[in-house]
Amino acid sequence: MTTAYVDFPFQFDGKGRTRTINRDEYVRDLIRQVLFTNPGERVNRPEFGCGLLRLVFGPSSDALQAATEFQVRTALQRWLAEVITVNDVAVVARDGELDIRVTYTRLDVAERRRDILTVSIGSA
Repeated sequence: MTTAYVDFPFQFDGKGRTRTINRDEYVRDLIRQVLFTNPGERVNRPEFGCGLLRLVFGPSSDALQAATEFQVRTALQRWLAEVITVNDVAVVARDGELDIRVTYTRLDVAERRRDILTVSIGSA
């Protein structure tokens, strides 16, 4: 029996029911929630989030890259330590975009995964 998870953001499927996703998609959604939530956005969890969108408004530089990598790694380790182990975070700036490459191990199946998030600098 496979477990179904509610999709985030909440949506309906083609039959008008709550859209569900598998565990891989669920973990990716959790990562995106941590990265794209600014601290202070959640009323009952004011410290939750990474603040990634605030970082992308800075000038593209080695300092921005290092700060982003540190911020992403720290936030994921803090908020998702029971779900994943962060193996590597790499940030690549190119043509007005940041590619955030997160390599992690899902703890429930001990499998290594890689997720790439692309954020436009200045228009996120």
